[in-house]
This record gives sequence, C-alpha cells and structure tokens, in this order.
Amino acid sequence: MSLDTVHFGNLPVSRLILGSNPFSGFSHQSVERDDEMRHYFTFERLKATLRSAEAVGITTLCARGDHHVMRLLMEYWDEGGTLQWLAQTCPEIGSMERGIQNAVTGGAKACYIHGGVMDNLLANNRLNELPKAIEMIRNAGLAAGVAGHNPRVFEWAEEHLDVDFYMCCYYNPTSRDKVADHVHGSTEWFLAEDRQRMVEVIGRLSKPAIHYKVMAAGRNDPREAFSFAAQHLRANDAVCIGVFPKDKPDMLVEDAQILEEEMAKITA
Repeated sequence: MSLDTVHFGNLPVSRLILGSNPFSGFSHQSVERDDEMRHYFTFERLKATLRSAEAVGITTLCARGDHHVMRLLMEYWDEGGTLQWLAQTCPEIGSMERGIQNAVTGGAKACYIHGGVMDNLLANNRLNELPKAIEMIRNAGLAAGVAGHNPRVFEWAEEHLDVDFYMCCYYNPTSRDKVADHVHGSTEWFLAEDRQRMVEVIGRLSKPAIHYKVMAAGRNDPREAFSFAAQHLRANDAVCIGVFPKDKPDMLVEDAQILEEEMAKITA
C-alpha cells in the first residue's frame, strides 16, 4: 500500500499518521478500557504495531514525549524501525520546556504543544507563554506545532505564532480550564457541532493541520469518519488515528484502505 505524502514545512509526512493514545491507556472511554489497553500493549506488541504501520505505508508516529515512549522508540529504531516521531509535550512530566527537551534528546523530527495545555493556557489567559516555547523547538531544528481541542486555540495561534503545523481535535470532549492533563474516568462528550466547528476553523488556517480523534475515540463508524475527514482535508493536511489490535488485528490495514478509498472519491 502506498499512502500520499504531505509536508509540514520541509518535513515529509504520510497522509495517515499513527497515533499513540491507546499505547499509554488513554481510551477516552472508561477506566476499565484504559487498563485493558495498558495490559495489552507490551513492548513487543507495541513494536509489532509500529511495524504494521510501516507495512501499510505510514511513515510518521505522533506520541508523547515521556520515558515510556522514548524507551520504546529507542528499542524500535535499534531494531531497524523507520517511523519518524512527532513528539507531544506531556504536562505530567513537567513544563513545556521539559517536554521539548525530551523530544530533542529522544530523536523527534517535530514537537507540538499538548492540546490540553493549549486549552488550559487559553482558559487562563496565559497563551503569551507560547512564543518562547515555539522558538525553543525551532532553535533545536525541529518542526514546531500546537495541538488543541478548542477551536479558539487555533484562531489565536494564527495571529500570534509562527508554526509549521497544527494538531486539531475534531471534538472538545472535556473542560481543561482547571487541569491540563486528561483525567482517567472523567465524563466526556463528543458532539457533532464541535466537529463541524473545528473543520470550519481548519479551512481558514494558513498551515497544514493534523485531523485527530476523527473516530471520536471509537464511537464513530470508520467509513463515516474517514469520509467526513476526506471531505475536509486540504492539500497538506493529514489524519492521525490510534488503533487497538486486540479488538481487530487488521484494524490498521482496514483504516488505511478506507482512507484511500474515501480520498479517491474526492479526487475522482
């Protein structure tokens, strides 16, 4: 299978990107599901999933800049793995600067600020802290981006930041006003109007966007989800998906095929 390649600045990225929330037990479904994912994903299964991504033409992984991911990628790359890493800062390890440093020392090609952190900074009028963090990423030679669940994050970023890409969540499932981290077991909502609002904002952005949580964390039918995404992908936009092979071993292959089919309908 051969997937399209898009570009974030000078960085080539596969149109379909592998996400990693399930790797760390972020199911966005229930505490029990979180635990099931953590117990399933041994390092051997994680590396097998990364190799499966390579086999379908994926070149890029979005994953947290924590020590679990860094250790996994060290082993995977030492064994000949080829996926490149777009690193997400993660608030539980400390400051944005600490997350960026992990991305740099861990071998990432890009780094983006955690979506919950961006939402939290927006809610607390602290977005003026961002330019320095983006400069730190750029000075290290990495492509720079920001993530978010609230569309207002990207409207602000368009006016105040010079980034290479955006990581845009289709849904705004929980408030991050008080806590930037995701809280396991918290109530979440996945509203169609949030998805529509986000794609309207994406359409006005000047830089490429990664469309993520397109499946609403397993709630949406894959065909409908990829059809909707394909209709709103711009020339250099990408789609990021997480998978849980315990449910369906061929899940990643099927997702890649569906995206290709839906993209073909758009370009036909």
